[in-house]
Amino acid sequence: MADTTVRIDGNTLRLPGGVAVRFIRTLRLPESGTHPLPPGLGEFPVRRVADFPDTVPEAWRARGGVMLPVYLREAMWLSFGGTTEPAALQVGVGKVCAVSGKPWSDRLARKPQNYVVLPRQPWLDGINSGKGTVRQFVAVPLGLGATVEGQVTGEEVWGGVQLQSFALKEPRLAKWREEERRRAERARAMPQFGGYGAAMPMAAPPAPGSAPAPASAPAGGAPRAAAAMGLGVGGSMRQEVYEDDRQLSDWAETPGGRVFVHLVTPPEWRRITGEAPPPSPVDRAAYTRAGLPWFDYYDEDAGDLAPTDTLGAVQPVGDWLGDDHEPWQAPTPGQVVPLKDAQGKPVEDGDW
Repeated sequence: MADTTVRIDGNTLRLPGGVAVRFIRTLRLPESGTHPLPPGLGEFPVRRVADFPDTVPEAWRARGGVMLPVYLREAMWLSFGGTTEPAALQVGVGKVCAVSGKPWSDRLARKPQNYVVLPRQPWLDGINSGKGTVRQFVAVPLGLGATVEGQVTGEEVWGGVQLQSFALKEPRLAKWREEERRRAERARAMPQFGGYGAAMPMAAPPAPGSAPAPASAPAGGAPRAAAAMGLGVGGSMRQEVYEDDRQLSDWAETPGGRVFVHLVTPPEWRRITGEAPPPSPVDRAAYTRAGLPWFDYYDEDAGDLAPTDTLGAVQPVGDWLGDDHEPWQAPTPGQVVPLKDAQGKPVEDGDW
Protein backbone atom coordinates (compact mmCIF):
# COMPACT_ATOMS: atom_id res chain seq x y z
CA MET A 1 0.00 0.00 0.00
CA ALA A 2 1.28 3.47 -0.90
CA ASP A 3 2.44 5.68 1.95
CA THR A 4 -0.06 8.53 2.45
CA THR A 5 1.83 10.16 5.31
CA VAL A 6 2.39 13.91 5.22
CA ARG A 7 5.56 14.95 7.03
CA ILE A 8 6.92 18.20 8.36
CA ASP A 9 10.59 18.92 7.76
CA GLY A 10 11.55 22.17 9.45
CA ASN A 11 8.95 24.56 8.00
CA THR A 12 8.40 22.47 4.86
CA LEU A 13 5.40 20.21 4.35
CA ARG A 14 6.27 17.07 2.40
CA LEU A 15 3.33 15.30 0.81
CA PRO A 16 3.58 11.86 -0.82
CA GLY A 17 5.00 11.86 -4.35
CA GLY A 18 7.85 14.24 -3.60
CA VAL A 19 5.69 17.37 -3.14
CA ALA A 20 7.25 20.13 -1.02
CA VAL A 21 5.27 23.17 0.16
CA ARG A 22 6.56 26.17 2.13
CA PHE A 23 4.53 29.19 3.27
CA ILE A 24 6.40 32.44 2.55
CA ARG A 25 5.89 35.81 4.22
CA THR A 26 5.72 38.66 1.73
CA LEU A 27 4.78 42.29 1.16
CA ARG A 28 1.09 43.06 0.84
CA LEU A 29 0.29 44.76 -2.46
CA PRO A 30 -2.04 47.72 -2.95
CA GLU A 31 -5.52 46.63 -3.99
CA SER A 32 -5.45 48.76 -7.14
CA GLY A 33 -3.31 48.14 -10.21
CA THR A 34 -1.35 45.05 -11.27
CA HIS A 35 2.12 44.45 -9.88
CA PRO A 36 5.22 42.26 -10.27
CA LEU A 37 5.62 39.28 -7.95
CA PRO A 38 6.46 40.49 -4.44
CA PRO A 39 9.62 39.19 -2.78
CA GLY A 40 9.81 36.59 -0.06
CA LEU A 41 10.60 37.76 3.46
CA GLY A 42 11.30 34.43 5.12
CA GLU A 43 9.24 31.36 5.93
CA PHE A 44 6.28 31.16 8.25
CA PRO A 45 7.02 28.80 11.14
CA VAL A 46 4.92 25.64 10.87
CA ARG A 47 4.10 23.33 13.79
CA ARG A 48 2.17 20.09 14.11
CA VAL A 49 -1.19 20.37 15.86
CA ALA A 50 -0.50 17.01 17.52
CA ASP A 51 2.46 18.48 19.43
CA PHE A 52 0.17 20.79 21.43
CA PRO A 53 -2.81 18.64 22.49
CA ASP A 54 -3.37 20.57 25.72
CA THR A 55 -3.59 24.04 24.19
CA VAL A 56 -5.03 23.76 20.67
CA PRO A 57 -8.82 23.94 20.23
CA GLU A 58 -10.61 20.61 20.28
CA ALA A 59 -11.82 21.09 16.71
CA TRP A 60 -8.21 21.44 15.56
CA ARG A 61 -7.24 18.19 17.24
CA ALA A 62 -10.05 16.47 15.36
CA ARG A 63 -8.85 17.86 12.00
CA GLY A 64 -5.16 17.25 12.67
CA GLY A 65 -2.66 18.90 10.38
CA VAL A 66 -0.39 21.84 11.11
CA MET A 67 -0.66 25.50 12.09
CA LEU A 68 1.16 28.76 11.38
CA PRO A 69 0.86 32.34 12.72
CA VAL A 70 -0.33 35.26 10.56
CA TYR A 71 -1.04 38.92 11.29
CA LEU A 72 -4.25 40.63 10.24
CA ARG A 73 -3.93 41.58 6.56
CA GLU A 74 -0.57 39.82 6.27
CA ALA A 75 0.15 38.38 2.81
CA MET A 76 1.67 35.02 1.94
CA TRP A 77 2.59 32.86 -1.01
CA LEU A 78 3.09 29.12 -1.38
CA SER A 79 6.45 27.89 -2.67
CA PHE A 80 6.71 24.47 -4.33
CA GLY A 81 10.48 24.53 -4.75
CA GLY A 82 12.03 21.20 -3.85
CA THR A 83 9.20 19.15 -5.38
CA THR A 84 11.05 16.19 -6.87
CA GLU A 85 8.54 14.49 -9.20
CA PRO A 86 5.48 15.46 -11.26
CA ALA A 87 2.39 15.94 -9.11
CA ALA A 88 -1.04 17.53 -9.21
CA LEU A 89 -1.64 19.66 -6.12
CA GLN A 90 -5.02 20.95 -5.01
CA VAL A 91 -4.97 24.15 -2.95
CA GLY A 92 -8.05 25.06 -0.95
CA VAL A 93 -8.80 28.29 0.94
CA GLY A 94 -11.57 27.55 3.41
CA LYS A 95 -12.33 24.46 1.27
CA VAL A 96 -12.84 26.55 -1.86
CA CYS A 97 -10.45 25.62 -4.67
CA ALA A 98 -8.00 28.49 -5.24
CA VAL A 99 -7.69 27.54 -8.93
CA SER A 100 -11.29 26.82 -10.00
CA GLY A 101 -13.44 28.45 -7.31
CA LYS A 102 -15.37 25.19 -6.97
CA PRO A 103 -16.09 23.38 -3.68
CA TRP A 104 -13.32 21.20 -2.28
CA SER A 105 -13.18 17.73 -3.84
CA ASP A 106 -11.11 14.57 -3.46
CA ARG A 107 -11.00 14.14 -7.25
CA LEU A 108 -9.12 15.99 -9.94
CA ALA A 109 -11.18 17.84 -12.54
CA ARG A 110 -10.32 19.50 -15.84
CA LYS A 111 -13.26 21.73 -16.81
CA PRO A 112 -12.45 23.82 -14.90
CA GLN A 113 -9.04 22.57 -13.78
CA ASN A 114 -8.95 22.33 -9.98
CA TYR A 115 -5.23 21.85 -9.34
CA VAL A 116 -1.77 23.17 -10.14
CA VAL A 117 0.84 21.04 -11.89
CA LEU A 118 4.20 20.60 -10.16
CA PRO A 119 7.04 21.24 -10.65
CA ARG A 120 5.99 23.43 -13.61
CA GLN A 121 4.09 25.74 -11.22
CA PRO A 122 6.93 27.02 -9.01
CA TRP A 123 4.69 28.91 -6.60
CA LEU A 124 1.18 30.26 -6.08
CA ASP A 125 0.66 33.78 -4.73
CA GLY A 126 -3.13 33.97 -4.76
CA ILE A 127 -6.41 32.87 -6.31
CA ASN A 128 -6.74 32.49 -10.07
CA SER A 129 -8.87 35.58 -10.69
CA GLY A 130 -7.74 37.10 -13.99
CA LYS A 131 -6.08 36.24 -17.29
CA GLY A 132 -2.39 35.99 -16.49
CA THR A 133 -2.94 37.37 -12.98
CA VAL A 134 -3.81 36.25 -9.46
CA ARG A 135 -5.10 38.16 -6.44
CA GLN A 136 -2.80 37.94 -3.45
CA PHE A 137 -3.54 35.70 -0.46
CA VAL A 138 -4.23 37.96 2.56
CA ALA A 139 -5.11 36.78 6.07
CA VAL A 140 -8.37 37.95 7.65
CA PRO A 141 -10.46 36.69 10.60
CA LEU A 142 -13.53 34.56 10.06
CA GLY A 143 -16.90 36.10 10.78
CA LEU A 144 -16.66 39.26 8.66
CA GLY A 145 -17.44 37.69 5.31
CA ALA A 146 -14.14 38.92 3.83
CA THR A 147 -12.59 35.50 3.15
CA VAL A 148 -12.76 33.77 -0.22
CA GLU A 149 -14.77 31.09 1.58
CA GLY A 150 -17.30 33.62 2.86
CA GLN A 151 -17.73 35.38 -0.47
CA VAL A 152 -18.04 32.20 -2.54
CA THR A 153 -20.12 30.01 -0.22
CA GLY A 154 -21.91 32.56 1.97
CA GLU A 155 -20.53 30.86 5.10
CA GLU A 156 -17.26 30.87 7.03
CA VAL A 157 -16.87 27.44 8.57
CA TRP A 158 -13.41 26.09 7.76
CA GLY A 159 -10.85 28.85 7.29
CA GLY A 160 -7.21 27.88 6.87
CA VAL A 161 -5.59 26.25 3.85
CA GLN A 162 -6.11 22.71 2.55
CA LEU A 163 -3.63 20.74 0.42
CA GLN A 164 -4.02 17.45 -1.48
CA SER A 165 -1.47 15.79 -3.78
CA PHE A 166 -1.94 13.32 -6.63
CA ALA A 167 0.91 11.36 -8.21
CA LEU A 168 1.37 10.23 -11.80
CA LYS A 169 0.21 6.70 -12.49
CA GLU A 170 2.57 3.97 -13.57
CA PRO A 171 3.87 3.61 -16.27
CA ARG A 172 3.73 7.39 -16.84
CA LEU A 173 5.87 7.99 -13.79
CA ALA A 174 8.38 5.30 -14.83
CA LYS A 175 8.65 6.93 -18.27
CA TRP A 176 9.23 10.36 -16.70
CA ARG A 177 11.93 8.95 -14.40
CA GLU A 178 13.73 7.37 -17.35
CA GLU A 179 13.61 10.64 -19.28
CA GLU A 180 15.02 12.48 -16.27
CA ARG A 181 17.82 9.90 -15.91
CA ARG A 182 18.83 10.39 -19.53
CA ARG A 183 18.63 14.17 -19.19
CA ALA A 184 20.91 14.01 -16.15
CA GLU A 185 23.42 11.88 -18.03
CA ARG A 186 23.51 14.38 -20.89
CA ALA A 187 23.97 17.23 -18.42
CA ARG A 188 26.93 15.46 -16.78
CA ALA A 189 28.54 14.97 -20.20
CA MET A 190 28.32 18.69 -21.02
CA PRO A 191 31.23 21.03 -20.21
CA GLN A 192 30.63 22.90 -16.96
CA PHE A 193 31.10 26.65 -16.81
CA GLY A 194 30.97 28.70 -13.64
CA GLY A 195 28.68 31.65 -13.13
CA TYR A 196 26.01 31.52 -15.83
CA GLY A 197 22.93 29.57 -14.87
CA ALA A 198 23.55 29.69 -11.15
CA ALA A 199 20.48 29.63 -8.99
CA MET A 200 18.97 33.08 -8.61
CA PRO A 201 18.00 34.09 -5.06
CA MET A 202 14.27 33.69 -4.64
CA ALA A 203 13.84 35.82 -1.57
CA ALA A 204 15.17 38.91 0.08
CA PRO A 205 16.82 38.46 3.48
CA PRO A 206 14.29 37.67 6.23
CA ALA A 207 12.80 40.51 8.19
CA PRO A 208 14.86 41.51 11.25
CA GLY A 209 14.47 39.03 14.04
CA SER A 210 13.23 35.46 13.88
CA ALA A 211 11.18 33.05 15.91
CA PRO A 212 13.16 31.31 18.67
CA ALA A 213 13.55 27.57 19.00
CA PRO A 214 10.32 25.77 19.84
CA ALA A 215 9.39 25.94 23.49
CA SER A 216 7.22 23.69 25.58
CA ALA A 217 3.52 24.42 25.53
CA PRO A 218 2.25 26.43 28.50
CA ALA A 219 1.07 24.22 31.31
CA GLY A 220 -2.44 24.17 32.70
CA GLY A 221 -5.79 25.31 31.37
CA ALA A 222 -8.17 23.51 29.07
CA PRO A 223 -8.05 24.13 25.29
CA ARG A 224 -10.24 27.00 24.20
CA ALA A 225 -11.52 28.30 20.90
CA ALA A 226 -8.80 30.14 19.01
CA ALA A 227 -9.29 33.25 16.88
CA ALA A 228 -9.91 31.52 13.55
CA MET A 229 -8.32 32.99 10.43
CA GLY A 230 -8.87 32.46 6.72
CA LEU A 231 -7.62 33.89 3.45
CA GLY A 232 -9.14 36.78 1.59
CA VAL A 233 -7.58 38.55 -1.38
CA GLY A 234 -5.52 41.67 -1.84
CA GLY A 235 -3.80 43.24 -4.83
CA SER A 236 -3.44 41.79 -8.31
CA MET A 237 -0.10 40.56 -9.64
CA ARG A 238 1.24 39.12 -12.87
CA GLN A 239 1.31 35.37 -12.45
CA GLU A 240 0.00 32.56 -14.63
CA VAL A 241 -1.68 29.44 -13.30
CA TYR A 242 -0.54 26.85 -15.80
CA GLU A 243 -2.81 24.53 -17.74
CA ASP A 244 -2.08 20.82 -17.44
CA ASP A 245 -0.75 19.38 -20.72
CA ARG A 246 -1.22 15.76 -19.61
CA GLN A 247 -4.34 13.66 -19.84
CA LEU A 248 -6.47 13.64 -16.71
CA SER A 249 -6.26 9.83 -16.79
CA ASP A 250 -2.47 10.09 -16.27
CA TRP A 251 -3.02 11.06 -12.65
CA ALA A 252 -3.98 8.89 -9.69
CA GLU A 253 -7.70 8.81 -9.02
CA THR A 254 -7.34 9.40 -5.28
CA PRO A 255 -5.02 11.73 -3.36
CA GLY A 256 -1.72 10.38 -2.11
CA GLY A 257 -1.78 12.70 0.90
CA ARG A 258 -3.62 15.66 2.36
CA VAL A 259 -3.11 18.17 5.15
CA PHE A 260 -5.17 20.89 6.85
CA VAL A 261 -3.21 24.09 7.59
CA HIS A 262 -4.71 26.14 10.44
CA LEU A 263 -4.04 29.88 10.52
CA VAL A 264 -3.69 31.42 13.97
CA THR A 265 -3.25 34.98 15.25
CA PRO A 266 0.13 35.86 16.79
CA PRO A 267 -1.27 36.12 20.37
CA GLU A 268 -2.91 32.71 20.02
CA TRP A 269 0.32 31.31 18.57
CA ARG A 270 2.20 32.40 21.68
CA ARG A 271 -0.49 30.96 23.96
CA ILE A 272 -0.66 27.62 22.14
CA THR A 273 3.03 27.01 21.44
CA GLY A 274 4.87 29.13 23.99
CA GLU A 275 6.89 30.62 21.11
CA ALA A 276 7.21 34.25 20.10
CA PRO A 277 5.50 34.89 16.73
CA PRO A 278 7.51 36.30 13.82
CA PRO A 279 8.06 40.07 13.74
CA SER A 280 5.33 42.21 12.26
CA PRO A 281 5.27 42.54 8.45
CA VAL A 282 7.92 44.75 6.86
CA ASP A 283 7.02 48.27 5.75
CA ARG A 284 6.48 48.23 1.98
CA ALA A 285 7.94 51.63 1.15
CA ALA A 286 11.10 50.90 3.16
CA TYR A 287 11.62 47.67 1.23
CA THR A 288 11.29 49.36 -2.15
CA ARG A 289 13.51 52.30 -1.16
CA ALA A 290 16.24 49.82 -0.23
CA GLY A 291 16.36 48.66 -3.86
CA LEU A 292 15.65 45.01 -3.07
CA PRO A 293 14.26 42.83 -5.87
CA TRP A 294 10.82 42.01 -7.20
CA PHE A 295 10.25 39.22 -9.73
CA ASP A 296 8.65 38.53 -13.10
CA TYR A 297 8.26 34.85 -14.05
CA TYR A 298 7.29 33.68 -17.54
CA ASP A 299 7.22 30.20 -19.06
CA GLU A 300 6.75 30.45 -22.82
CA ASP A 301 6.02 26.71 -23.16
CA ALA A 302 3.10 26.70 -20.71
CA GLY A 303 -0.51 27.71 -21.24
CA ASP A 304 -2.38 29.90 -18.77
CA LEU A 305 -5.70 28.82 -17.28
CA ALA A 306 -8.63 31.12 -17.85
CA PRO A 307 -10.14 32.46 -14.61
CA THR A 308 -13.58 31.36 -13.46
CA ASP A 309 -16.42 33.81 -12.87
CA THR A 310 -16.58 32.66 -9.25
CA LEU A 311 -13.04 33.71 -8.32
CA GLY A 312 -13.06 36.75 -10.60
CA ALA A 313 -15.92 38.17 -8.53
CA VAL A 314 -14.12 37.92 -5.15
CA GLN A 315 -13.59 41.39 -3.68
CA PRO A 316 -10.42 42.51 -1.86
CA VAL A 317 -10.29 42.63 1.92
CA GLY A 318 -10.19 46.43 1.90
CA ASP A 319 -13.82 46.44 0.81
CA TRP A 320 -14.63 44.71 4.11
CA LEU A 321 -12.02 46.04 6.54
CA GLY A 322 -11.62 49.61 5.31
CA ASP A 323 -9.02 51.47 3.29
CA ASP A 324 -5.36 50.55 3.23
CA HIS A 325 -3.40 53.51 4.58
CA GLU A 326 0.07 51.95 4.42
CA PRO A 327 2.23 54.04 2.01
CA TRP A 328 3.21 52.49 -1.30
CA GLN A 329 6.23 53.15 -3.47
CA ALA A 330 6.33 51.27 -6.76
CA PRO A 331 9.57 49.44 -7.65
CA THR A 332 11.78 50.90 -10.35
CA PRO A 333 12.24 48.84 -13.56
CA GLY A 334 15.71 47.83 -12.41
CA GLN A 335 14.32 46.20 -9.29
CA VAL A 336 12.15 43.72 -11.21
CA VAL A 337 14.18 40.56 -11.86
CA PRO A 338 13.06 38.24 -14.72
CA LEU A 339 13.12 34.52 -13.89
CA LYS A 340 13.26 31.41 -16.12
CA ASP A 341 13.23 31.42 -20.11
CA ALA A 342 15.72 13.67 5.63
CA GLN A 343 12.25 12.66 6.60
CA GLY A 344 10.53 14.79 9.23
CA LYS A 345 7.82 13.97 11.69
CA PRO A 346 4.54 12.70 10.20
CA VAL A 347 1.56 15.07 10.33
CA GLU A 348 -1.68 13.63 11.69
CA ASP A 349 -4.77 13.83 9.51
CA GLY A 350 -8.31 13.97 10.86
CA ASP A 351 -11.93 14.58 9.96
CA TRP A 352 -12.47 17.47 7.56
